[in-house]
Amino acid sequence: MSAPDPAARTEHQLLVVIDPVARRADGESVRIAKDVLCAGAHAKICLPENSDEFARALARRGHRRLVVVGDDRALLRAVTLLHRERNLSRGALSLVPVGPAPALEVARSFGVPAGAVAAARSVLDGTVRWLDLLVDDSDAVVLGDLRIPAGPVPKRGPGSVGAARLPPPSVWTACRSLVRTLVHPAPPAAPAQLHRLRVEADGILLTDLDELLSDVLVSSRGGGGKATVTVVTSSGREMTAEALAVTVSGADFRYRRDGVVNGPVRTRTWRVRAGAWGLTLPVG
Repeated sequence: MSAPDPAARTEHQLLVVIDPVARRADGESVRIAKDVLCAGAHAKICLPENSDEFARALARRGHRRLVVVGDDRALLRAVTLLHRERNLSRGALSLVPVGPAPALEVARSFGVPAGAVAAARSVLDGTVRWLDLLVDDSDAVVLGDLRIPAGPVPKRGPGSVGAARLPPPSVWTACRSLVRTLVHPAPPAAPAQLHRLRVEADGILLTDLDELLSDVLVSSRGGGGKATVTVVTSSGREMTAEALAVTVSGADFRYRRDGVVNGPVRTRTWRVRAGAWGLTLPVG
């Protein structure tokens, strides 16, 4: 790797906030990212241990550009705090994604590089892309997709970051498993969750309470200042619309936003804020 240009180094004043979950999940990737960032910029490293310390670090960042080292939830936490400070438009933030693949789906969808070295170099040499944001009537934000119903929440043990790696089964174990399956067939899959919900896009009614729905998806990732709303009925009929505001109401329902389950609520409205936040991404 070539030596960094000292002139370019002075252009970067970074606050690097390393999420504690990232430090536990992959300390080596965290170390690599820190080394690359410190070699190419004046970087202040912050190691918060909880959400309160995370918030205090962001509040004291001054004119430094924020870099989050962590997963989608760490990114969501940072954007939420900046939104509540009404400081999202003050400058772009950057992400070095660290964590198991399922916890980095939002980062990948925006085009953030997967490796620590590539992501850190993108922080130093990338370009800012201004992205739309969904904000609901409780002032919570959605970066990626919003989905109703929320679906089951995967169970994890304390401190776990992914599924345990099990040794491959022996031939004898596989045979016994096959016999058990033949004698005691697996129970049928649980039926899909269905909801009676009223869905409105910019005041236009897409579905009402007399129709069962199997899925509602809202996303602002397409850009253009509008959200894409997709509604799927229990019969498989699909309706799609674009809107500045989406309101869902009905019986108590839960929804999943960026991997976080919220609710139950009886009504919620999400509005699009065009180009509300900036994310540093690779050039091209």
